[in-house]
Amino acid sequence: MNKHLLDYNLKVRLPVIAFVAIAVFAITYYASYAERNSIGYAPEQPVKFSHKLHAGTMQVDCKYCHTGVDKSRTASIPAVDICMNCHSLARIDRPEILKLKSYFEQNKPLEWKRIHKTPDFVYFNHSAHVNKGIDCVNCHGDVKQMEVVGQVNSFTMGACLTCHRKPETKIVNYSDIKNNLKKGPENCSACHR
Repeated sequence: MNKHLLDYNLKVRLPVIAFVAIAVFAITYYASYAERNSIGYAPEQPVKFSHKLHAGTMQVDCKYCHTGVDKSRTASIPAVDICMNCHSLARIDRPEILKLKSYFEQNKPLEWKRIHKTPDFVYFNHSAHVNKGIDCVNCHGDVKQMEVVGQVNSFTMGACLTCHRKPETKIVNYSDIKNNLKKGPENCSACHR
C-alpha cells in the first residue's frame, strides 16, 4: 500500500474511531447514571395503587406483598394473586379493583412499571439488608405516605458506599439496630459480580 495513502488513512480514520469510541462510552455512562439517579421518577402504573392507604393507613406489612424481600436478593413485585387475597372480598366494585380482577380472571400478569433499579452489573441483596433490620424507608423513602411511589434516593455507588461507611449518618432506624449491624462491605466484589 502506498505510504502516503496509509498516512492519510491513519490521520483521518484514527481520530474518527477514537471520537466514536469516546462518544459511545460517554453516552453509555451518562445514560446509566441518569437511570440510577432518577430521583422523582414515578411512572403511572397499569392499576392505581396507594401505598399510603395500604402500607400507611391499613398498616399492611411490606413483606405481605413483597414476599421475597427477606428471603432473596429481590423484593419481588406482587402478583395479581396476592392482591386478590384481599380484593376478592374487599372493595370489589371499585374501577381499579375491577381492572385487577380482569387480570386475575384472564390469568394475565400485571406488568407493573419498575421504579427502583440498580444497574445490571451490581449485585444487591434485599434480604441481607432487611434481615439486619434496615428499614425499607432508608432506600425507598417513606412509602407509607406515598399515593404514588417514586424514586426518592439515589442508587449510585457513592450513595451505597456512604451508607456502608457511615451507617449511623444514613440509616433512619440506626439506633434501633446498631447492635445487630456492622459497617457494610467496601470491597469491589461485594457488589460487582
